[in-house]
Amino acid sequence: MLDAAALLIVMLWLSACAMGGSDTRAPCPSVVEYTAADQAQAADDVEALPEGAVVVRMLSDYAVLRDQVRACR
Repeated sequence: MLDAAALLIVMLWLSACAMGGSDTRAPCPSVVEYTAADQAQAADDVEALPEGAVVVRMLSDYAVLRDQVRACR
C-alpha cells in the first residue's frame, strides 16, 4: 500500500511540473483559393449532375470545412 501511495505522490509531483499548457492548438490548414472562372465551371458541373448525386452532399460538407478553416484563423 505504501509503494502505491508513494508512486501516486511522485506521479502527481512530476505532472505538476509540466511546462506546456493543454490549451495549445494545432496550426490551421490553408484554404485553397479558386478563380472566379474555376468556381463558375464547378457550378456548371454540379448543375449537370443527376438529381440526388451524392457528390453534391460531399461538396456541401467540403464548404463547411472551408468555413471552419477560415474561422480557425
